[in-house]
Amino acid sequence: MKQQVKKGVLEIFVLAMLMRGDSYGYKIVSDLTQYIDMTESTLYPILRRLEKADELSTYNVLFQGRNRKYYQITSIGKKHIDEFLEEWEDIRKIYDILMK
Repeated sequence: MKQQVKKGVLEIFVLAMLMRGDSYGYKIVSDLTQYIDMTESTLYPILRRLEKADELSTYNVLFQGRNRKYYQITSIGKKHIDEFLEEWEDIRKIYDILMK
């Protein structure tokens, strides 16, 4: 259960970072590591899962002679965040009870 919760929260975190704007893998890792420890080897499977679930779309941009893959949140990804926030309210209530 602990791993699944962490995996789900990391997915939401990635989606939330992409709500700020489209980005590419290395930049996403750099942005996320300001808040949590994350490596590219952790991030890329998350990006693939989110892309497979149509929560992200991708496009390429030529940068210094190479293609750079950019990730963009989709309406399905935004809906996932909304659903998470609704569920989080219930989790927060349980947390508040436990901490009293």
